[in-house]
Order: sequence, then structure tokens, then C-alpha cells
Amino acid sequence: MLKVGITGNIGCGKTMICDMFKVYGIPVYNADIEAKKLMETNPEIIRLVTKEFGEESYIDNKLNRAYLAKKVFSDFHQLHLLNAITHPIVIEHSLAWMNKQDAPYVIKEAALIFESGSANELDVLIGVDAPYNLRIERVVHRDGLSREEILKRMEQQMDQEIKMKLCNFVINNNEKQSLIQQVEDIHKQLLICKAKEVA
Repeated sequence: MLKVGITGNIGCGKTMICDMFKVYGIPVYNADIEAKKLMETNPEIIRLVTKEFGEESYIDNKLNRAYLAKKVFSDFHQLHLLNAITHPIVIEHSLAWMNKQDAPYVIKEAALIFESGSANELDVLIGVDAPYNLRIERVVHRDGLSREEILKRMEQQMDQEIKMKLCNFVINNNEKQSLIQQVEDIHKQLLICKAKEVA
């Protein structure tokens, strides 16, 4: 099975693009959503997060997201530590999920595909690109974060331009080019890649 990654920094519109691929019957694994679930259900993650970040990390067995976000997004080393705890388990979980799917290809949506090492487990990488100011504007409307909070999170991610250069395909989500057409073109190419793989 062809394993495809979709990546791009905060505010690029990865989830919207993935929803378009779902129209073609392609299963999508959202690494961010699954990581949040695993942080509340995986005993090893819970143990290590509590050990490294304190008992305040969980309230009534629920992840204290505000507390943890405040700690990690203002300190690169703390964020790196949290990622070191969660990324290997999320990667293992995603691969197990992918191997259960029955489709020409599957997609893993993740902002940190390169930073986590997940790219090494994938066959094709799709980048979602968008102008800097447009990304900030989208996140302000979507998450209600301040510009300062968004910039802090952007600083923790790999440079968007470098990330796009590492991808096999790039979708431009700049509100000027047709997303439907770009997704359709890539879908067709991925089906060709799958056909060649089978042949």
C-alpha cells in the first residue's frame, strides 16, 4: 500500500485538503487528533508526561492542554521533550492503522512529518503551502489565538519554504488556484504510482 504524507505549517489548510482526498475514498490519519487521544489513553505517554511536566499535566485523567501549551510553546527544549515522548508512539500507531486500510493509498496528515522522523516511513509527501500572513489570519479565526501566540508556534516549526522543497508535490492554498483541480491531479498521479507499484 502506498503511504502518503500531507504536511505544511500551521494555517496552511492541511485538514481541508485531506477532506478533499476523502471524497475519493482515501482514508486519512490525522496525527494531531490521534496524538491528543493517545496522550489521554496511552499509559506510557501519561507516565512520561506526568514525570517530566508534573502532576498538573492531567486533571481528572484529562490532559491539561492549557498548562502544557504554556510550558512547551515558550521553551523549545520542553517542546522537544514532549515530542520525543509522543512522536515514536504516534508513528507506531499510524503505521498499524495504515496497514489495516484497504485503499489504493492512505494519507497521514501531520504538521511535523519531517521534524518527527515520520517522513522516513512514507512513500510520497505532499506539501500544502499558503502565504505567511494568510496563515496567521486563518489561525486567528480558527483557534482564537493572538498573533503573538501563533508566531511562537510558527517559530517551533521547520521553515515552510524548506519543508515544501522536501515534498514530492505541493498544493498552493493561496485562494487563487483551484484546490479541487490540484487535488484531482495529484490523486490521478498517485493512482498511477500505485499501479506501477503493483505491476
